[in-house]
Amino acid sequence: MKDLVKVDTISQYNELKEIPTRHPLITAFDSSTARPLPSGNFSFGFYAIFLKGVNCGQLQYGRNNYDYEEGTLVFMGPGQVVGIKSQKDYNPKGFALLFHPEFIKGTPLAANIHRYNFFSYELNEALHVSKKEEQIIKELFLKIDYELDQNIDKHSKTIVANNIELLLNYCERFYDRQFITRENLNKGILSNFEKLLNEYFHSENPTKLGLPSVAYFADKLNLSSNYFGDLIKKETGKSAMDHIHLKLIDIAKEKIFEADKSISQIAYELGFKYPQHFNRMFKKETGITPSEYRSMN
Repeated sequence: MKDLVKVDTISQYNELKEIPTRHPLITAFDSSTARPLPSGNFSFGFYAIFLKGVNCGQLQYGRNNYDYEEGTLVFMGPGQVVGIKSQKDYNPKGFALLFHPEFIKGTPLAANIHRYNFFSYELNEALHVSKKEEQIIKELFLKIDYELDQNIDKHSKTIVANNIELLLNYCERFYDRQFITRENLNKGILSNFEKLLNEYFHSENPTKLGLPSVAYFADKLNLSSNYFGDLIKKETGKSAMDHIHLKLIDIAKEKIFEADKSISQIAYELGFKYPQHFNRMFKKETGITPSEYRSMN
């Protein structure tokens, strides 16, 4: 990417923002007191959580532009690229928390960090919090900020990591609430997912492209894979891959009734490279092999 600025350490970021480095692996600050970042494209080598307090211009993240609104929480994981495209320097009001993966090594959070999928959501899938929810987030930010001002002792890392994990658990709860309150929008996504599944398996895509992935449908719906997967799971209780497999089995059952086609031919038409993989999946989903299903019907 043109003019990509890589910021791999917390101290590098603090230097850009002209704020003191209280700890080499973590920083927390009030954005209004820090220097604005210049316009450009940035890649961060750490986790970042931003709570926005006011409308503050447009950013580009992944494939989408996003206008921040008051009470918005944005999460970025290591390696993500964010493009600041405001005409004026970007200096939002709010709070920021950034921590390097090395900071949480050896803590329970290190083992659990992978389950917080929202670190790889697109910006347009940000978390919009209520006033009460925002207050909870602010209190946790302030607790972490307070701890960073204390002399480092053997308890410091545990206390801060526990507060970060608590903050992330609250955010997970608030995202669940957001999935529920956007039920109508979610139903539209589910409907379009079903339509795309039908179109895929009734086209030449399986023979040309093979079996579809969750990422394929997420891309068609302009969503990140993780957000799409979480939305489907919350709405239906089944994973997006489960839905793909169920549709595939439904289509397979239709094709098995075409007596002029061999089971191997059907497997290739569905996108399988090897017929035995089709046999294995069919038996796992139905309890019988495709040949047994054909003979029974």
